[in-house]
Amino acid sequence: MCGIVGYVGNKKAQPVLMETLARLEYRGYDSCGVAIRGSPLTVYKGADRVGHLEANSPLVSGTIGIGHTRWATHGEVSEANAHPHTDCRQKIAVVHNGVISNYQELKKQLTNEGHIFVSGTDTEVLPHLIEKYYEGDIEKAVKQALDEVQGNYAILVVTEYENRMVAARNGNPLIIGIGPDGFITASDVPAVLNYAQKIIYLEDNDLAVMGRDGLKITNEGVEVRREAFDSLWALEDLGKNGYEHHMLKEISEQPRVVQNCLQQYNIKERAYPDAPPVLDGDTRNLTLIACGTSCHAALVGKYIIEELTGIPVRVEVASEISHRRHLVATSKVIGLSQSGETADVLVSLKRMRDQGAETVAITNVFKSTISRIADQTIYTAAGPEVAVAATKTFIAQLVALIKLALSHPEVDPVIRGRLEAELEQLPRKIQEIIDNKAQIERYAEYLAAASQVFFIAKGVNVPIAYEGALKVKEIAYLNAEGYCAGELKHGPFALLTPDSMVVALMPRDENYEAMSITIQEIRARKARLLCLAEAGDDALDGSADYVLKLPPTLDLLSPILNAVALQLLAYYTAKARACPIDFPRNLAKSVTVE
Repeated sequence: MCGIVGYVGNKKAQPVLMETLARLEYRGYDSCGVAIRGSPLTVYKGADRVGHLEANSPLVSGTIGIGHTRWATHGEVSEANAHPHTDCRQKIAVVHNGVISNYQELKKQLTNEGHIFVSGTDTEVLPHLIEKYYEGDIEKAVKQALDEVQGNYAILVVTEYENRMVAARNGNPLIIGIGPDGFITASDVPAVLNYAQKIIYLEDNDLAVMGRDGLKITNEGVEVRREAFDSLWALEDLGKNGYEHHMLKEISEQPRVVQNCLQQYNIKERAYPDAPPVLDGDTRNLTLIACGTSCHAALVGKYIIEELTGIPVRVEVASEISHRRHLVATSKVIGLSQSGETADVLVSLKRMRDQGAETVAITNVFKSTISRIADQTIYTAAGPEVAVAATKTFIAQLVALIKLALSHPEVDPVIRGRLEAELEQLPRKIQEIIDNKAQIERYAEYLAAASQVFFIAKGVNVPIAYEGALKVKEIAYLNAEGYCAGELKHGPFALLTPDSMVVALMPRDENYEAMSITIQEIRARKARLLCLAEAGDDALDGSADYVLKLPPTLDLLSPILNAVALQLLAYYTAKARACPIDFPRNLAKSVTVE
């Protein structure tokens, strides 16, 4: 969600901060700002995009500064609520990701002591608390202030008084990049790639002080050392590479992503020889927890794991289970999070771990918080995903779950062999779908003109219907719903009109006949119908308004091909509706608050 950056070094901080903030725009935000250390401390901010703020800001020459992109939680979108926030004398500036849960109590206390607040945010209590305790040592003042804070945070602090910057984290991600020109801090790796040679991942309750004399990290007052890693991502991975949008680029990368995932999982035993198998003969039940698109991947995984292994699988929406009073016992739980920082997933995984469950993470981001919580981590090999709408990371999660199911010793070896062989063919078949994007774009024009869209399927593709509807909602701003095909007649049929569009997923599996009956019922109600069918299936040509032919594959792998087609359909629908595809309104890439 919100993004934070900070710089201490030999370069002018202002251009460094603006460039790194621009690299965090994919996280989603509604306002932004920076503070540059100097005399006086210079703060400028607004309910603007980063580029507009940069173009309308004064030039400042300081070499220490902090910046922020805000996604509103407490307080409306306004210049006053934008970060950085300062103390009464505007000598201390703070940027913050997270939520201060006891801010009302702290604000009341500070107000009674004479502090004047100018925003409606929870964050503003932090600079006032630091001001309260400041006696010439910013490190000590920050620590004292945080001792009074309840909640989760990643913060950066600069002051006019001292030539250094303080960083602290508890529950929200924060990294420190080490480069030839100084230290650069951020909430995510992509922001620092242009300036950092090594990356340090701060742990909960770490407090770091950066200055020209070096870096010091303490935890609970004790100095600690944190390992510095090379980044697994390259700066060139973050560009559009000639594509109009990041989303289209990332969809187009999926043949390579699947190939990379298969290669990674094929060498897993060699790469991690001491790691126990995630699914073994002793696994009697399994819980998958996730949010949003990752939850749809988990639902596909449930179907495939149960089909291949017979292990009962429960899928829980993390934002619900995290607040449930009593949790159903489970021996093993898998948390799925693209960013590895999804707050609801982290809270749920911690609760289930504390109850004795063995925990596994599936994530795309190295050393993300979820990997530090879980007993084991499966890293997807998707590379950085910039568009808010998840595409290649979703496909990578599906491949990970399929390979996970196939690793179970009780899977029929003949079925395993067929699936493994067909998985190797998927990159080529995904590329065939991408190469047919001109036809998909034509069909998207009909979706763009519809009053509402229903996505329907049966069996393993039902979660893909949910995912297709989600993609159309989030980037095309079109009312869309995903349903089990048999459920249309239990209510949604009342909404079908000639202005409606129904997208039916029709692989040649055991559900084909039942799906054929459903589409006849849809036709009788005069809604327009687009079917996604296998190449060579001519039976639908007279039954549907439009038919999109996809390469045939095994039933359990059809969700991957259907998902790619629906991603393109959503993309071109959004384009036809002139929507901001990479940065949909009100949404964020990494949801780090509950």
